[in-house]
Amino acid sequence: MDAVSSGTSQPNRARNNRGVGIVTAADSRERSLGQLHVYDGDGKGKSQAALGVVLRTIGLGICEQRRTRVLLLRFLKGPGRAYDEDAAIEALQQGFPHLIDQVRTGRGDYFSVEEVTRFDRQEAQRGWDIAKGAIASALYSVVVLDELNPVLDLGLLETEDVIRSLNSRPEGMEIIVTGRGAPRPLVDISDLHSEMRAHKRPEVEHNTALSIVTAGGIEIYTGEGKGKSTSALGKALQAIGRGISQDKSHRVLILQWLKGGSGYTEDAAIAALRESYPHLVDHLRSGRDAIVWRGQQQPIDYIEAERAWEIARAAIASGLYKTVILDELNPTVDLELLPVEPIVQTLLRKPTETEVIITGRCKHQPAYFDLASVHSEMVCHKHYAEQGVDLKRGVDY
Repeated sequence: MDAVSSGTSQPNRARNNRGVGIVTAADSRERSLGQLHVYDGDGKGKSQAALGVVLRTIGLGICEQRRTRVLLLRFLKGPGRAYDEDAAIEALQQGFPHLIDQVRTGRGDYFSVEEVTRFDRQEAQRGWDIAKGAIASALYSVVVLDELNPVLDLGLLETEDVIRSLNSRPEGMEIIVTGRGAPRPLVDISDLHSEMRAHKRPEVEHNTALSIVTAGGIEIYTGEGKGKSTSALGKALQAIGRGISQDKSHRVLILQWLKGGSGYTEDAAIAALRESYPHLVDHLRSGRDAIVWRGQQQPIDYIEAERAWEIARAAIASGLYKTVILDELNPTVDLELLPVEPIVQTLLRKPTETEVIITGRCKHQPAYFDLASVHSEMVCHKHYAEQGVDLKRGVDY
């Protein structure tokens, strides 16, 4: 991501940053004001989506031979407990050293408002003091405030103080806030608000095969809101990181439908992954360089969809990949470019250790949605593009 110049008030720092190849908020050349993203809701994918945006930002910097610095500040995630995104962050830090700073605060167990202690307040304040300093410094292009929403919901920090600091962020700095229970004042000042809404799997009786497969390993991210493909990228990072921590090879396959051209949101992120982990990430795109409309499908659309599915089917059955991402499979099926039953059968027979991530919006939920152990719908409540704000490379596309 190119970051935005804050003017000529800090020329020495800007020159120094360019000299070491690090692009900060003070160096930006594109959008004059960074946006405030809020991901909340009870569904899965909030922290994953934030990490996907981070990967995309770093990837664009690599493509442009520039480096962007990121701070991951994680509230309520102290030592003594493992979290889903730990492995993904390890993959980021090993793949892109010197670009990722991480700070964790809080204790490692859940607690309610009635169980708040002095230590909890002190840890929240410690994290927020670090966040305020990072925001004021303009040294970062992206600051992720993971689980800040529940910190505010628990009353561990003054919402007014947080709002003041976020409103005074430097030009060009993107801030991503995650967690359930985003307070209304924070939502009001946000530029993007995407809710991850959890959908419970319907109970299925007397179906042993279905019970086995739904024990885990199939995740679906759908809906109109932002965060579907970025959540999938977060899962790819997570798989690679688990392999690093276990000293194993956790291969990832990313298959994309309806994306035969170039210039897609995930391109830079996938390029960054493949550069840092060339032997762990395989990637294939299918489709033509055009939007496929219902009723206007062409023969090549069916051929391309089937080509990618045959590769996906064989890859899932082989057990060679720990994670298989089927990006935009949902709209492909919704457009009737692929039949549903072969997909259901492949998912029912997948190896236990292979996880499958399926993304994309759709009007009619295919039958394989009933197999998902996780189904998160991204609901867009607010997006800065609707206000006429230019989209920003590395963050939006």
